[in-house]
Amino acid sequence: MSDYHDDLRLAHVLADAADAATMDRFKALDLKVETKPDMTPVSEADKAAEELIRGHLQRARPRDAVLGEEFGGEGLGPRRWVIDPIDGTKNYVRGVPVWATLISLMVQTEYEGRIDYQPVVGVVSAPALGRRWWAVKGSGAYTGRSLTSATRLSVSKVERMADASFAYSSLSGWEERGMLPGFLDLTRECWRTRGYGDFWPYMMVAEGSVDICAEPELSLWDMAANVVIVEEAGGRFTGLDGRRGPHSGNAAASNGLLHDELLGYLRT
Repeated sequence: MSDYHDDLRLAHVLADAADAATMDRFKALDLKVETKPDMTPVSEADKAAEELIRGHLQRARPRDAVLGEEFGGEGLGPRRWVIDPIDGTKNYVRGVPVWATLISLMVQTEYEGRIDYQPVVGVVSAPALGRRWWAVKGSGAYTGRSLTSATRLSVSKVERMADASFAYSSLSGWEERGMLPGFLDLTRECWRTRGYGDFWPYMMVAEGSVDICAEPELSLWDMAANVVIVEEAGGRFTGLDGRRGPHSGNAAASNGLLHDELLGYLRT
């Protein structure tokens, strides 16, 4: 998988540029915020960061397709960059530092008898927290602000749900989809639960500080970068239906040891 290390270096360049743009407007008193048709907020910083990343990609990888949260898809081909310029916009606009830029390269791959896009590079950069995580398929997952001084990630070894720490986004999403009973049964079984939300639970699963996490409704750009980081740290990332990767519209991530039991509570 060494062919993708040039793409990883580019992804770090993209993340550096996005970090500068988003931090420049973080907590700005004149920050402009709009409401999208799906009733979620989008700030001027979301749009500016995605435009900046797209501009870099157009120059550096003109043949690659791009899919972003704010400006949709562009181009066709076996390689596609997937961008969430600010994952956690609600935190961003309220001055909460838990938000990140998510950048992933996905390539067409045959898996379980079908051709689909699978993530091979993932970078998650949370500049307000001073944190960054990244992975290349087949080369492990890491955290640190520098490629030369990185710490390799590894999921936990917790084997019992009664000893597990479970992270989730909110109660309302599970209730809206008629899945609250199973969710509540899971929270009662776990040792500890916390509503961290957005990208952070997946990074903590990869770091081994959280054992399981799940969300009932997500878009591809919410998940693509997280998938390769969790898997390269030794964990599992599937939809609630058990399908590997970011294609189910929802997500379950774990240290692998607890994954089947996690899905048993939440499987759609």
